[in-house]
Amino acid sequence: MEFTARRILIAGVSGSGKSTLAARIAERTGIPHVELDDLHWGPGWQPRPTFAADVRDLAARDAWVTEWQYAGARPVLLARAEAVVWIDLPTRVTMARVIRRTIRRRIRRERLWRAGNVEPPILSALVDPDHIVRWAWRTRDKYRTGEEALPARLESRPDVTLVRLRTAREVADWLDALG
Repeated sequence: MEFTARRILIAGVSGSGKSTLAARIAERTGIPHVELDDLHWGPGWQPRPTFAADVRDLAARDAWVTEWQYAGARPVLLARAEAVVWIDLPTRVTMARVIRRTIRRRIRRERLWRAGNVEPPILSALVDPDHIVRWAWRTRDKYRTGEEALPARLESRPDVTLVRLRTAREVADWLDALG
């Protein structure tokens, strides 16, 4: 089946590879990739006051690929989406990725997004309930069950194509099929 969507949401829990896949789709298709974390995070890990307006502006465009995240952004983007690509990898894979990525970013003091934030000290995961590692664990099943379950969320949009990818191999094969 040919994939012709021009407004694409990439869903998945932390560490699933949403931003990476979105960037690769953009490279292969020429569809602009806008990283929602870049729109959301301001200096000092504070949400940008323009986030909601920026999301509305993004949704209004003719073509985009972005991540399915942030509760306030999801309905705005879904209202215009043509496809949702759900990266549904096993928890052992996503948690290992989050931990490796967090350690790498902290050691290298990587500046994240235009805000230039850096990951907090690794040991802060022990005391900060919102540390990315703890957040990833707490939300590891959110798209599979409960009110965030993706199939249920898409019932109101039967015109939206849902692609569910359950392994890294499926992700790679699907991407290769794009061209």
